[in-house]
Amino acid sequence: MAKSLKIGIIGGGIGGVALAAALNQRGIQAHLFERAAEFGEVGAGIQMTPNAVKVIKALGGESELDKVGFLPEALVGRDWDTAEEKFRIPLKADCPRLYGANFYHVHRADLHELLAGMIGDTKVTFGAQCTGVEQNEQGAVAHFADGSRFEGDLIVGADGVRSVVRHDLFGADDPQFTGHMCYRAVVPFDERPDFVPPEAAFWLGPKSHVVTYYVNGGKAVNIVAVHETEKWVEESWNTLSSREALLGDFPGWHSYIQQLFERVTEVYRWGLFDRDPMQTWTKGRITLMGDAAHPMLPFLSQGAAMAIEDAYVLAKALDGLPGQLDKALAQYEAERLPRTSRVQLEARERGKTYHLSSKEEQAKRDAEYREQQKKDPHAGGIKANWVYAYNATDFTPVP
Repeated sequence: MAKSLKIGIIGGGIGGVALAAALNQRGIQAHLFERAAEFGEVGAGIQMTPNAVKVIKALGGESELDKVGFLPEALVGRDWDTAEEKFRIPLKADCPRLYGANFYHVHRADLHELLAGMIGDTKVTFGAQCTGVEQNEQGAVAHFADGSRFEGDLIVGADGVRSVVRHDLFGADDPQFTGHMCYRAVVPFDERPDFVPPEAAFWLGPKSHVVTYYVNGGKAVNIVAVHETEKWVEESWNTLSSREALLGDFPGWHSYIQQLFERVTEVYRWGLFDRDPMQTWTKGRITLMGDAAHPMLPFLSQGAAMAIEDAYVLAKALDGLPGQLDKALAQYEAERLPRTSRVQLEARERGKTYHLSSKEEQAKRDAEYREQQKKDPHAGGIKANWVYAYNATDFTPVP
């Protein structure tokens, strides 16, 4: 029976805790291993698009998400120096009707806390640095830096872009530096400023773009600023930068952006690295999920959402195919791999579209935006309606 499976989850980020929550909901025990000393997330915002919110609703977390989240009015494309509106995708009024769920902006730490609150009596070991995985006739084994080991029926690598589990299963891969670097910052406000409308704003400029939106229930603004650079930048979430560096890479941008950047006190930056979709995530009794399986560029805002979808589908496959672990893993992969591969590749394309430099290319792009806007705003702009329409909770394993 699936209920008696012994499952180890390597990594306690958003994907790992989402999987623990989904398994707990089905009465399946798991053991979560997290290398940090406690749960916690880097302070940054995250877009919880309707496809991910459908899973959170199914897990019973919608009321909590409503407390900590912010409902943006629309997703709006703007010109970097004039603020001219290039496209507008209504969100607050339309998402429940079109996709069956809201579109939230939320602080990453709030989302992580929400999911961690649903793991029930899942066993968690902190300070557990996985050094490798292997398989034997009985199942799978994870080894840790302190000399301990975990033996189980299944090990799931939810250990992020530098996944030890992925490395041990499939060898080293060489991610390609995209030439993009990303700044992230969160700016608190006592009152909402008039220079940050209640929307997800995509400011499109030559070789750069900036995304701004409210988090913390509207009490802070999240900034994601992507800039092309010839200098290699480390792939790390926690490298501190400076307000001066941020302002220096976006000279001449609209006064709304300048006013917001001037209020930044703490800013992080990292390089964006790209990887091609994998052919498989599973070997024997070990599989991958989230960024360990399909790391992607942030241009469709789907990294965490894909991990949350993975978690629900994997838990449902394991629960629905008791005693058929190989079949469950095959169906999990068959459901998820094509979708996440498409999101990876389309995110790559959006990065190119947002950063067009020549006036001719920009004019052609903007004309296309205007035509799409007339026909169907939800099919235009960042063209993510197919992402939001997906419902991971519809997945049903086939006996």
